[in-house]
Amino acid sequence: MDLKSKIESLLFASNKPLSLGKISKLVKANKKSVHNELENLIKNYNERDGGIVIIQNSSSYQMATNPKNSDIIKDFLKDDAVSELSQPSLETLTIICYKGPISKPELEQLRGVNCSMILRNLIIRGLVENKSGGVLNKDKNSDKFAKDELYYGIKIDFLKFLGVTTISELPDYEELSK
Repeated sequence: MDLKSKIESLLFASNKPLSLGKISKLVKANKKSVHNELENLIKNYNERDGGIVIIQNSSSYQMATNPKNSDIIKDFLKDDAVSELSQPSLETLTIICYKGPISKPELEQLRGVNCSMILRNLIIRGLVENKSGGVLNKDKNSDKFAKDELYYGIKIDFLKFLGVTTISELPDYEELSK
């Protein structure tokens, strides 16, 4: 697989901006080569005037929807935010409630599917929040912190909505959170 393809896949799969250094490390290439490929990708995406663009902020990069389509995206997200939660969204929210804070890879391992869009929708609805590294990495059962990892947990507003004052008041919390 070529360098351009690897970088494009990383940008597509990531739900947060990626630094030049992080991309270089992941694709195992020097920063100059990665920077050149990123510039080519940005140029290609901008020239084709499609629905996806690559945004650069300092030395971080992220795929996003084209700003020209902001009205339709706002309408879509508004409709998406007020509709009922789907079964996969409810399952994901339940896992986050009982196992959180939880990383996206841990969540996807439990569910067996990619959870990017579900997490995005839960965040937009204000039910879930992402927390940057510094959260205990529970998989390794150690005191080390995964600084580059994003973790997901429920928001206090969601607890208010459920009518509980602490997460441990959820049904069977002690048993299911283990």
